Amino acid sequence: MTKSKASPRKANAADIEEGTAFAPKFDADGLVAVVVTSAETGEVLMLAHMNSEALARTLETGEAQFWSRSRKRLWRKGEESGNTQRVVEMRIDCDQDALWLKVEQQGKDAACHTGRKSCFYRAVPLGAPGGGGVSLRFVDAERQFDPQDVYRHAGAAKGTLKSSE
Repeated sequence: MTKSKASPRKANAADIEEGTAFAPKFDADGLVAVVVTSAETGEVLMLAHMNSEALARTLETGEAQFWSRSRKRLWRKGEESGNTQRVVEMRIDCDQDALWLKVEQQGKDAACHTGRKSCFYRAVPLGAPGGGGVSLRFVDAERQFDPQDVYRHAGAAKGTLKSSE
């Protein structure tokens, strides 16, 4: 992974929170969290991470690019599946340690490697007793494509294409 090439951060919190300088705060691993939503519907599509190179390429090309923590490499969203993301708007949070991408999902309208529109296709029941035994409920879980057909290996269909992005 490349070292962070972000502009030097000013010590003054007011400058970070109220100023106009873009100074993303990468974590100890050189990553910043990225929430990706549909520009059309506002639906949360995925959570990923960028290193400084992925951020620079996204800014340059207008296509979402990320750092894959499981594959330990840069990846352009949709490079295998064709389900790319054109960035419509990028925002940064108040202390500049998280990004929000509003994207137009291209291809089969699926952001998730499991073939679904969103990576957030299971609901966790609220009000259940803490501890084990909580069962997830599938919501908006219709597949837009068959991962085994797209990624051409059995692991994709079993959900082992990635361990975390």
